[in-house]
Amino acid sequence: MKDITKWSITVALAGFLFGFDTVVISGANQPIQQLWDTSPLFHGTFIMSMALWGTVLGSLLGGIPTKHLGRKKTLFWIGILFFVSAVGSALATGPYLFSFFRFIGGIGVGISSVAAPIYISEITTGENRGRLGALYQFNIVFGILVAFISNWLLEGVGGEHDWRWMLGVEGIPALAYTLMVWKVPNSPRWLLLQRKDREGALAILQRIYQDEEAEKHLEDIQRDANKPKRSDQLFQKKYRKVIWMGFLLAFFNQLSGINFVLYYAPQILEQAGLGGEESLFNSIAIGAVNLIFTLIGIRLIDRLGRRQLLIIGSIGYIVSLFMVGYCFQAGLSSILLLTFICTFVAAHAIGQGAIIWVFLSEIYPNRVRAYGQSWGTSTHWVFAALITLLTPFFIDGSEGIFRDQLEVIYYFFAAMMVLQLLWAVLKMPETKGVSLEELERKLIPEDE
Repeated sequence: MKDITKWSITVALAGFLFGFDTVVISGANQPIQQLWDTSPLFHGTFIMSMALWGTVLGSLLGGIPTKHLGRKKTLFWIGILFFVSAVGSALATGPYLFSFFRFIGGIGVGISSVAAPIYISEITTGENRGRLGALYQFNIVFGILVAFISNWLLEGVGGEHDWRWMLGVEGIPALAYTLMVWKVPNSPRWLLLQRKDREGALAILQRIYQDEEAEKHLEDIQRDANKPKRSDQLFQKKYRKVIWMGFLLAFFNQLSGINFVLYYAPQILEQAGLGGEESLFNSIAIGAVNLIFTLIGIRLIDRLGRRQLLIIGSIGYIVSLFMVGYCFQAGLSSILLLTFICTFVAAHAIGQGAIIWVFLSEIYPNRVRAYGQSWGTSTHWVFAALITLLTPFFIDGSEGIFRDQLEVIYYFFAAMMVLQLLWAVLKMPETKGVSLEELERKLIPEDE
């Protein structure tokens, strides 16, 4: 058990780099726009959302190295990508070079969201898979919080070049992670299914289970290895149920508006009357709430289950988003608005935030898990990129469509969360407490 926890924590640190990399741009957003005098279209496309388009590419293609190179080697190269992106972005001399290095980091984020959850799901047991799998999300929100704190602390350190320090400091944890991840073993399921290494797979399974149980799991995985080659294709009729589950969970995750709030936190708070030097500091409050309620979600995910947490989170989303919209519409206290934004973040952390990477990594069969995870995460990142790209058109200066009607955006997100609640109640299956092979038998019909 100690080995499983150690491996899971090490691999989950990819989530720290993920969270840090995606949110650190919030502190550099406005300084860069002023420095290079970018238009809303250029700024949204090349500065703010370029990393997310890299993430889309990384998530779309991430299943290929995850399957063929292996989970471990893929995770190692992710660390290299994060390091290159951090240093390159900090030293960039113009907007196009900056965008290129942000794109490189985005590729790392995208592949990370495929490889890391899969690795953790494949080296954990049914009893602790939710808790250990959710460590990836914990590290994402921890990285987000550290990015907010780092931006706040580095403000004023380098004068007009503050943003370079904010982005470049990520190179330190990226290098540390790259060295650490090389010490974890390969996934036993990957060793057996892709390398036909029965002895190597059994040796790792024996560090996870008792000897007899390890043999049983080896035989379950072996049955997958003996299935026809056609079973390696994701888009076929028998997998349609899990394909739709992955798509809808990822779709609703982004249509909650979570990235709209996190990426543009300082700007939104400034427009709400909590601006100036306090906007970055207030962003830390959002990050802290995210972290605390993610911890609560981790404690509950193997007790209440994935479905129950999503239902609880959906109700919290609906109430908080409606109230945030009403605060903008009625011009209520900025402190009250910040309270409901924090409530919204708490609802996300305990619901979608806690379950998404766990659920996506466990619903797909062994033979197509890498491609299935890639499908779910690419859906997530396509909508994240679109929201980030379009946000400047809604909230920037005098040109923003809803600059003085931000409530419309929050009411829209609230309506989407009503649909998520209905889906969770009526259609979403529970996946806690069983092995990945048992889940496959439960979710995939044998006669197709």
